[in-house]
Amino acid sequence: MGSTTTQQRLSIEPQELKFPFELKKQISSSLQLSNNTDDHIAFKVKTTNPKKYCVRPNTGVVLPRSTCDIVVTMQAQKEVPPELQCKDKFLLQSVVASPGSSLKDINPEMFNKESGNIVEECKLKVVYVSPPQPTSPVPEESEEGSSPKASVSENGSSNVSDFVTPVSKARFETAEKTPEANTLISKLTQEKKSAIQQSNKLREELELLKRESNKNRGGISFLSVVLIGLFGILLGYLLKRT
Repeated sequence: MGSTTTQQRLSIEPQELKFPFELKKQISSSLQLSNNTDDHIAFKVKTTNPKKYCVRPNTGVVLPRSTCDIVVTMQAQKEVPPELQCKDKFLLQSVVASPGSSLKDINPEMFNKESGNIVEECKLKVVYVSPPQPTSPVPEESEEGSSPKASVSENGSSNVSDFVTPVSKARFETAEKTPEANTLISKLTQEKKSAIQQSNKLREELELLKRESNKNRGGISFLSVVLIGLFGILLGYLLKRT
């Protein structure tokens, strides 16, 4: 049956599911069901592409003379369709439920026409529209590999089942130097400065000894040899520590 017949029981606004298409971004579109009767009306939503969409709720009961909002979310798409055309369709089925019925009372058999149930149907097209001009960059919220799941009913028709998009909460911790590391670095820096000072001092003493040795023409004294050896040992030790 067409949408005109369905409006006698449930009126649907809007009659098309419009999505402002954007690459790599989940997009939602809303529907409002209005119960025009004094009965409890059970409904079910189906689609030709169940892996692409999430419908919340995909089944439910609309109370007499009340409304129900449905949100259809399209998962992030990696390619732009030619001319923004989409062949996906949705089917909303409705049936009169028993007075006082709730979600837990809904079962697939209620929507089986072969069982003699009067099931009214409304087909909804999916329409892509150009997105509004962005005022500021928006970070992507979708994740690779996150896709809605689909279930198959007893009569073989694909139903959209609820899915939850995983949200990753990344914790970023700042690596800071520990007090022990700071103390060690400060100590090594001081030792390095001290080694450089000792090295410069020993070089000055060696130069002085060389000059005195040249004056005396006696060559390098025994004391000079000892000082040179000590200098080498001290310098090697200090450099090894730093």
